[in-house]
Amino acid sequence: MKLSSVAVQLYTLRDHCKTPVAIAETLRKVAAIGYQAVQASGLGPIEESELVRLCKENKLTLCATHESGPLILAEPAKVVERLKKLGCKHTAYPYPAGIDFGSEASVAELISKLDAAGKVFAEAGLTLSYHNHNHEFRKLNGRVILERIYAETNPRYLQGEIDTYWVQYGGGNPAAWCRSLKNRLPLLHMKDYRTNNNAAPEYAEIGQGTLDWKEIISAAEASGCEWFIVEQDTTPGDPFDSLKMSFDYIRDHLVN
Repeated sequence: MKLSSVAVQLYTLRDHCKTPVAIAETLRKVAAIGYQAVQASGLGPIEESELVRLCKENKLTLCATHESGPLILAEPAKVVERLKKLGCKHTAYPYPAGIDFGSEASVAELISKLDAAGKVFAEAGLTLSYHNHNHEFRKLNGRVILERIYAETNPRYLQGEIDTYWVQYGGGNPAAWCRSLKNRLPLLHMKDYRTNNNAAPEYAEIGQGTLDWKEIISAAEASGCEWFIVEQDTTPGDPFDSLKMSFDYIRDHLVN
């Protein structure tokens, strides 16, 4: 993993990204920490051209986005148009809102729609990935749902954005999941996991939790991962401080 392939998931900084002025200051701070790329998610209203300009001004690559899940499934061409404006190759289906993972019909419909939407992206030269949470580690008719999502879609049409925290939370093995998506893992959400003083799981800065990052990164690289995206849904204090802690650990312990 190269430092230039490490990005920030801007959802971590969503409270600091509500206006174009705030987004500009946030990107300046992200670049000052040392990050060279960002994933756009959780942003307030901003014109695509302005976001592109701000990223360029701060020498940040816009490596990927998260878009509306319903829009991806219902009107993928609109998302393709937005990505073209952003000059961005990758997006991900972010969250399975409204999906009943206890229903065969609901899961089958999601899988079918993901495959169809992904075909639209692939034909436009773009990539749709699936961002998992813990929901997909439920079993339906004896099979883990996330396994079905990948087994029943065309690899050309649906790639993976493995979220390490949610894999661990769901009872899976992050490195094993990275290995299972050989040539199908352009994006990785680096999110550490630990148990707090109340015996509950919580998000942690990279290197401050229990995940084996050297194994995870090695597995992701072997599967062709392009972007290693740091995310921390909630932080104990200033999220910029947490992102700096993660960056410093990655720089000092994980990059080639």
